Amino acid sequence: MLGVSALNEAIIEKNISMPHEILNDIRHSIIASLNPEGSEEEAKDGMDCVLCAFDFEDMKLHMAAANNPLWIIRNGEVLEYKPDKMPVGKYGDDPKPFSLQTISLEKGDVVYSFTDGYADQFGGPKGKKFKYKQLEEKLLAHHKLPMHEQQKVLGEIFENWKGNMEQVDDVLIIGVRI
Repeated sequence: MLGVSALNEAIIEKNISMPHEILNDIRHSIIASLNPEGSEEEAKDGMDCVLCAFDFEDMKLHMAAANNPLWIIRNGEVLEYKPDKMPVGKYGDDPKPFSLQTISLEKGDVVYSFTDGYADQFGGPKGKKFKYKQLEEKLLAHHKLPMHEQQKVLGEIFENWKGNMEQVDDVLIIGVRI
């Protein structure tokens, strides 16, 4: 909730529009809230995320990422855009600013961002994690389906994998077809 509040403040009140600047501002807000001046206890809490700004007129995607990658499926291939290896929050003594990646989009691209919950879910016949490689294979196999059908198929795959095991984390996959 703290992250959502800081996100709204950065975009609506401060009118920040570039993803890396938004993440830097959110990090500042989270650190200020969790580690007030004079506080002896240091909270090392934060969030992982991918923040995107689409420019459909110029066919560009501006993105900044904290620990989670962004995938684009283009012409049957998965293109991975690596994140900065740090959370939005307290991380080390001298946090580096988040980097901006600008990606040229092509008609037919499918852009995916996701939490780690799907890949980290335990299940299957041996109670193991689903893992990112299997998620990549499933997205590649189903990326041509209409988006609402992908949602249904990915939900079914997840539930079948999880079986009777407890869900371990939040699960979110966002797909955007260009």
